[in-house]
Amino acid sequence: MRTITFNELRKIKDSLPSGSMHRIADELGIHVDTVRNFFGGHNFKSGKSVGIHLEPGPDGGLVMIDDTTVLDRALHILDEINIQKEETTIIAV
Repeated sequence: MRTITFNELRKIKDSLPSGSMHRIADELGIHVDTVRNFFGGHNFKSGKSVGIHLEPGPDGGLVMIDDTTVLDRALHILDEINIQKEETTIIAV
């Protein structure tokens, strides 16, 4: 289990490049709306519940995440972007 603030979770989601929700869904073999629900969406008609629990509080409240697989994939995508930026900077210098 991992605990972060809701605002941190949204910042991660907002930092992802376009198409990341579909990429994560494809890589994990789940519906894209399930991935969106993980990041605060509420489409339970197409997507499923994702094992997050919200507790009101500062910074949007706390999010307790039972299964961090979606979050781990999102952070992996952000790491890839940072590596590409570093490589581009090294080449430019």
